[in-house]
Amino acid sequence: MPPQAVSAPSDILTFVLSGVAAVLLTRAYLQATGFPQFDAGGLRIAHVLWGGLWLTVGFGVVLVFLGSRARFVGAILGGIGFGLFIDQVGKFVTAQADYFYAPAAGIIYAAFALLLVITQALRERTRLSRTERTANALDTVIGGLDKGLSDRRRSAVLRLVRDCGPDVTEAVARLLATVPRREPSLAPLRRPWERRARQAMTWVVSSRWMVGLVVVYLLGEPLVVVARVGVETVVGDLPNQQEWGAVLGVASSALATAVLSIRGALLLPRDEVGAFRLFRLAILVDLLFGQVFSFTVHQFGALVGLAIDLFLLAVITVKYRELCRNASA
Repeated sequence: MPPQAVSAPSDILTFVLSGVAAVLLTRAYLQATGFPQFDAGGLRIAHVLWGGLWLTVGFGVVLVFLGSRARFVGAILGGIGFGLFIDQVGKFVTAQADYFYAPAAGIIYAAFALLLVITQALRERTRLSRTERTANALDTVIGGLDKGLSDRRRSAVLRLVRDCGPDVTEAVARLLATVPRREPSLAPLRRPWERRARQAMTWVVSSRWMVGLVVVYLLGEPLVVVARVGVETVVGDLPNQQEWGAVLGVASSALATAVLSIRGALLLPRDEVGAFRLFRLAILVDLLFGQVFSFTVHQFGALVGLAIDLFLLAVITVKYRELCRNASA
């Protein structure tokens, strides 16, 4: 198997974010313009074709050029293309070529969610083999041949090959000496925002009342969903809904989330680590299953619920990792 790139998780995440942005911007534009049809001499040019073009250009950049910059640019272009492609999935899974097919939103969400699961799986694989570390070190050196490498990047290269044997370390160091030295660039615009986000999350996790509020919401919201669907079933309104099967899917996922959350709450007084592990699992169940049905029912109006789930996942994950560090200390 070829060596895995250290930047693979961030490159896939860039791909996903570009694709999500392409879908949302396309839907917003079409909604604002009344879903126009672009016809030319009897030909109708669907934006799935533009998606194929962007995907081709993105893969072309990766295939032609070397280095991390090429992968980054290719991920952006390919993500835009994938977003334009998957946005029209409703036309290709229905006999009527229905762009407004309700489950299409759920399919789009499921595609991006699967990519994020792959990203997380790659991110958690922290132990690379010696061959992989050497390959990534050489890849970084190659990427710096044109514009040079900063001292920080040079140190990162040497850390990668530190345990790969004296011959490999010496060879990489000699190659590194041939690369031009570059002054460190200005901090990217995202870094101040990242720092503020980490500070805000640290404040949230350190506030017991805030964490308690998150846990209460995690306990209460799924029960409200299950109760509402139960009432609709009793009064006979549920079968009249157009996507009643998806509503049942939302309720089933909410029930599983509620069971896991209640178990976590009962475990909380004697095992905080185990409790927050269950809370995290509960949110992941809703994100990976419940939100698929939620997007089918509410279409892109489900983005608000998705944003809340992501915030809950961030708080619970940070708190869980903090508890694990304290337990192992």
